[in-house]
Amino acid sequence: MWRMRKKRGLRNFIVVIVRRRPRNGAEIMDDMEIMTHGWWRPSPGSVYPLLEELVREGTLRKRDDGRYELVDAHEKGWGWLPREGPRNASEVAQELAGLTTYLEELKRTHPSVTDPIRGKLDDIADRLKRLKDGRNEP
Repeated sequence: MWRMRKKRGLRNFIVVIVRRRPRNGAEIMDDMEIMTHGWWRPSPGSVYPLLEELVREGTLRKRDDGRYELVDAHEKGWGWLPREGPRNASEVAQELAGLTTYLEELKRTHPSVTDPIRGKLDDIADRLKRLKDGRNEP
């Protein structure tokens, strides 16, 4: 069971990485190690067979330079992936609301985590208030 979950996680990592820009297997392993802050570097024995499987199923294609890229027609099936390009103001506000909820929950459950950042939170709140009121000065 764990092996299957691990493989699914690897599949998702590969799709996310290759969606950003075409990469070869070694670059994918490097990117995964960077993304996990050194916590995980998959082995070539798990990455390359999965890359070939993704090519066979039509998710990826292997370019002449040896790099893999996401097949455009297949991208529709990966709608959970973050969209490339700039986000609009509404999406940023929605993300801020989610982060605020997270901090509120932390404050309720682990106040010792949020107490040290009270000053930073005050600064952010002041900046958001000025933004809301149409003022840009600090």
